[in-house]
Amino acid sequence: MAFSLPALPFAVEALEPHIDALTMTIHHTKHHQAYINNVNAALDKYPEFKDVGIVGLQQLVGSEKLPQDIATTVRNNGGGHWNHSFFWTVLAPPGQSNGPSASLKEVIDRAFGSLDEMR
Repeated sequence: MAFSLPALPFAVEALEPHIDALTMTIHHTKHHQAYINNVNAALDKYPEFKDVGIVGLQQLVGSEKLPQDIATTVRNNGGGHWNHSFFWTVLAPPGQSNGPSASLKEVIDRAFGSLDEMR
């Protein structure tokens, strides 16, 4: 199964004014897509790895199990795909953040008095 570009969990303009729509569009549809295209092209040579999954592939990098001629592409482009897929999930439009976790808030409160004081 080939890797594919995940949909953004928000509209491309949702992060403005911090990240503009053009930057988001280019970064998502060009930059992230290039990582996917490159790792998929590498795996086309070795279809037996297509169902391993991105984490499993990364675990094979540096072992004798993953062919040497695709190891760097899998590491760099597969890693870039995973990192960007994660990155999109931790962004939120202004005003839609649920704030820090309870344990992080406790540490912030202890160190700064409150989240507002930290800011």
